[in-house]
Amino acid sequence: MSLFDGIAREMLVWFDEKNTAREESLRLCRAAIRCCSASIRSVHRGQLEEAEKVMAEAQANLTRVRALLKDHPDVRYAGFYDDAEQEYAEARNVYSIVVDHEILTPEKTGVGFVNYLSGLGDVTGELRRHILDLIRKGEPEVGEYYLDTMEEIFYLLMLFDYPDAITRGLRRKSDLARSMIERTRGDLTNAIEMGKVETSLRGLEDKLKESGLGV
Repeated sequence: MSLFDGIAREMLVWFDEKNTAREESLRLCRAAIRCCSASIRSVHRGQLEEAEKVMAEAQANLTRVRALLKDHPDVRYAGFYDDAEQEYAEARNVYSIVVDHEILTPEKTGVGFVNYLSGLGDVTGELRRHILDLIRKGEPEVGEYYLDTMEEIFYLLMLFDYPDAITRGLRRKSDLARSMIERTRGDLTNAIEMGKVETSLRGLEDKLKESGLGV
């Protein structure tokens, strides 16, 4: 029994360490996801300092998780870390596209290729939201840049026609991106045309007033 007692103690220590690392990593990943969501909301509201602050928190959390799981690759690739990294890739690119008009590379984003593409796929939904906000503000022309960016992202995603086992559902995100692009193009076109009509009507009204025929 003494032999098994020693083995049991060694294995219990190993499992305790793994479980502790897993629980702390789960907590940090959940916190990182919340920070990423908060960052995106702040970008849409124009609160850029707050967006940068919570983004830095998310980055710090993910860095800590990588250190915790360095010796536990089975836990690292269980899925929850990848979910957090995808959210981080999305949030980083939403900020960069809206603020700097730049799509970040995987290297600049600091995530792996699969999580980068998955996060980028979700960016299209946030850009649609940003365009709709611009339409409501009466600035549809500004939205044309973001529609072009949505299309660039879609064309990039379409290059990676690999099994879902490798890309982890990227094809579905590509299909969703295509649908959002078509709907957004229609919304943007209608808004721009409506703006032109309103401008023409105002011009006609001004001319009528000048000629004394206006009300």
